[in-house]
Amino acid sequence: MSVEVLNNTLLIHLMNIFVLFILITLFITVRVHGKRWMRLNDYLGTITKTINSVRYGDLTKKIEKTELPDSAQLADSLNRMIETLYDREKMVAEYQNELHRQNKLLEAVINSLSDGLVIVDENYKILRATPRISKWFNVEGNMLLGTSLPDYVVLPKNTEICNLSETDIILQNDKSLNFVANSIELKLEDKKKRFVILLRNVTDQKELENLKEDFVATLTHDLKVPIIAETNMLELFLNQSFGKVSEKQEIALKNMQASNKELLDLVQIVLDTYKYRSQTIRLYRENIMLKGFIEEIIKEMHPISDKTKNELRFNLPRDIRVLADRIQLKRVIKNLIQNAISYGEPNSPIEITIGEIPKYIVIKVKDYGKGIPQSEVNKIFNKYYSAAKKFRKIGTGLGLYLSFQIAKAHGGDLTVESTEGEYTEFCIKLPASANESLYYGE
Repeated sequence: MSVEVLNNTLLIHLMNIFVLFILITLFITVRVHGKRWMRLNDYLGTITKTINSVRYGDLTKKIEKTELPDSAQLADSLNRMIETLYDREKMVAEYQNELHRQNKLLEAVINSLSDGLVIVDENYKILRATPRISKWFNVEGNMLLGTSLPDYVVLPKNTEICNLSETDIILQNDKSLNFVANSIELKLEDKKKRFVILLRNVTDQKELENLKEDFVATLTHDLKVPIIAETNMLELFLNQSFGKVSEKQEIALKNMQASNKELLDLVQIVLDTYKYRSQTIRLYRENIMLKGFIEEIIKEMHPISDKTKNELRFNLPRDIRVLADRIQLKRVIKNLIQNAISYGEPNSPIEITIGEIPKYIVIKVKDYGKGIPQSEVNKIFNKYYSAAKKFRKIGTGLGLYLSFQIAKAHGGDLTVESTEGEYTEFCIKLPASANESLYYGE
């Protein structure tokens, strides 16, 4: 065998050995890496299952560490994330429980109120109502939802539910009950209009008020008779019908007569207030020339103003005619002048002026005295409100209330402006043209 053939044979054997080595190396490498890929695949599967468990709320799962590179860091990160989610879930659960407790408490407080509360949408469909509302409407709570509030309550004419403010209403199913309603618009992010309606049962208060009014009316009516009799008797004494009266006796009798007249005026105010409430007073309108009318009133008020040295100033360059009830308008103006004398400063002027503004005749009475605090300006026309006690004077708190109602009955208004410690000015506004209303309250 030649050396060349031997070399070729040896080369072939070496090549075969090299190929076999390569194949063995590849086989070993594939086996090693295959196991690693299988372990990695199994590990990813474990992570996927754990994440799915977390996704569906099981936050107790943990990812075990393996010998794979960087697996410890990955496991720690995922486990910390799961622990954080678990802590957050506990916190949210505690917040939800506290919110639930607060809602229960709020609901219990609302349901225990003596007032009823109902929530309606912009179409007045009932969205929610307290048990007291269900009881008053005589409808089960769930049956109320979605129904219309006007189906259960009777509102005054031309009154919108969204504008209720201490408004008297009655129920459709029981008109013997009296309620007062207030409404508040809810401001929410969705910008849908919703209203909270608060109903308060005032039936007992109304009945008590009626009893009080009837008692006061009866009492004052019975008081009026002996007061008038006393007035007539004093007049007879002053006219010396029972013999000559000395100068000192005449002074005493005149003081008694003035006090008696004040008492009679107070009784008459109480009676007229009751009559107004019962809508039995009529307005007898007539054309009144204000210049002579005011001068007559001032003449009657002079004996009172002279005692406090208050000058009643009145100057009307041009006479003005107004259509009004002479007796009722006179009562209003006299009451305002009387108040000006009582609460103005002695020796200070009281100004009575008359003017015109579009559609109205205005009569103003202004005094320079104690004034009215701004906190009380909106209260002085309320029934039974009086500042008399503050200044140790006698008053029922009905004079301004009745004056305000008389002005309103004429289709006008009574307003006040005041600066404490400086002045007070009342303004009567009367329509310049005839008003069709002949009765109070129309």
